[in-house]
Amino acid sequence: MNPSFHIIDFVIPGAANSGDSMAVRQMKLLGNMLGAEIDFVILGIYAVLLVGVGLWVSRTKKGQTKTAEDYFLASKALPWWAIGSSLIAANISAEQFIGMSGSGFAGGLAIASYEFMAALTLIIVGKFFLPVFIKQGIYTIPEFVEKRFSTNLKTILAVFWIALFLFVNLTSVLFLGGKAIDTIVGVGDGSMVIPAIIALALFAAAYSLYGGLSAVAWTDVIQVALLVIGGVITTIVALHYVTPDGGIMNGISHIADVAADKFDMVLSRDNKEFNNLPGIYVLIGGLWVANLYYWGFNQYIIQRTLAAKSLKEAQRGIAFAAFLKMLIPFIVVIPGIVAWVMFSEDLHGAKNAFEIAGSTALNNDNAYPWLISTFIPVGVKGLVLAALAAAIVSSLASMLNSTSTIFTMDIYKPYINQAASQTKLVNVGRLTAGIALIIAVLLAPLLGGIDQMFQYIQEYTGLVSPGILAVFLMGLFWKKATNKGAIWGILSSIPVALIFKLLPLEMPFMDQMFYTCIITIAVIFMVSLSSCPTDDDPKAIKLTADMFKTDKVFNICAYIICILLAVIYTVFF
Repeated sequence: MNPSFHIIDFVIPGAANSGDSMAVRQMKLLGNMLGAEIDFVILGIYAVLLVGVGLWVSRTKKGQTKTAEDYFLASKALPWWAIGSSLIAANISAEQFIGMSGSGFAGGLAIASYEFMAALTLIIVGKFFLPVFIKQGIYTIPEFVEKRFSTNLKTILAVFWIALFLFVNLTSVLFLGGKAIDTIVGVGDGSMVIPAIIALALFAAAYSLYGGLSAVAWTDVIQVALLVIGGVITTIVALHYVTPDGGIMNGISHIADVAADKFDMVLSRDNKEFNNLPGIYVLIGGLWVANLYYWGFNQYIIQRTLAAKSLKEAQRGIAFAAFLKMLIPFIVVIPGIVAWVMFSEDLHGAKNAFEIAGSTALNNDNAYPWLISTFIPVGVKGLVLAALAAAIVSSLASMLNSTSTIFTMDIYKPYINQAASQTKLVNVGRLTAGIALIIAVLLAPLLGGIDQMFQYIQEYTGLVSPGILAVFLMGLFWKKATNKGAIWGILSSIPVALIFKLLPLEMPFMDQMFYTCIITIAVIFMVSLSSCPTDDDPKAIKLTADMFKTDKVFNICAYIICILLAVIYTVFF
């Protein structure tokens, strides 16, 4: 059955009817070309609008000079709704739309635990972490490490983060974005991947390099609205076409019947995806390591909250982001499950779209791009493509800004030019972001051939995140934690993580992260006690009960999030 409301019939690899005449195939090809032009026009209009908004909101008033605080922290003037939108826009990228949807295709709704548990994590971060960070008045997470431990440890972590941004985060986002565009508006043969990577990089650079966090955060408000709209459209259309009779409710009922096992939030050991999502241990083990590290101590995430007008605004922004996180699985994971149902029933040429020639493996990450390419009509496809571009570009811009912030404030200023003026710091930040983007563009094509990119990103981030999390948790909440203990902890965490990964233990990587974190905490504990057996560390943070008091709005939001999570896991356990 072909999509009935298409204005122009799009051609996808393997979808052409072998009985079509040459004339029909030529007409289809012409339609594909014309449709692509319309969609690119819509995308172009969106790009011009976004760049214009980004440059306008970040402009410098006459007679004023942009300071480091203006560039890296948006003048500390962001309201709660901008913070919440920017947090989600920075987080949601091709990693989710392509990678997580692909994991939904492979394993089902269980992958949504990353999103659902992130909502709860955000509440914890807002309640217990933000008050400490904002009180310290920091620009970067490594700067907090310097205040709590030492300059040496700050430098070690700064290098860690810059390397992680360059070699994992930026490159993977660019590659997945290029791959998606190649599938959606190209013919899926890889010919458009590199041009798309370059175009996305230039798009992100056009406003973020000049405007800094102000341009990134305020444009994120537009981008998060667009990506939610685009995601909802894709989900609705996919559900409509998963049954011959059509209809959203029919589609929901059909996938619930055909793919009942795909809606298990907690996987059993006999599930082929158990190693990626190890059952109940997802909820009580390694996922907490991933989420607490990412939302609590990740520069390009926490930087938005540091730019808030006040602690209250930051906490309300966090709560708003938590609600948005609850929505994401329904616009990202559900389409992946729908694509799997179409594949299993060989609907709309799905077999050809996901099977890899000469291999028994499936191209799981093709789920979301294939749905868009196959079912979204001309014009609307341009809007959905703009939504996908919004997700990609917002994450790129955020990572670039954070990379430049860490390098400028934690490496350049203390080690290269301590007397640097505010203008010099801003210019160095722009130059750093530009160089980081060039490196990422050159490295991104090398990621081709990796299946389930979302899982790849999580695994390699998991090499460093347990150690970093252990250092921060001990530094925040244990007064006896010493600099010596933290350094030994962070340096030992990488070999421990590699041992767990390389040894033939057949241990899920989430469990690897959990045990690595526990071992690192133990190392910090023992070394700290040996160097500070009786007294608290001189740099220990003095915590009081008043620091963690939150207003009624935040508290009500936290209760609602907890109730919603309880309902979801009860229904889909």
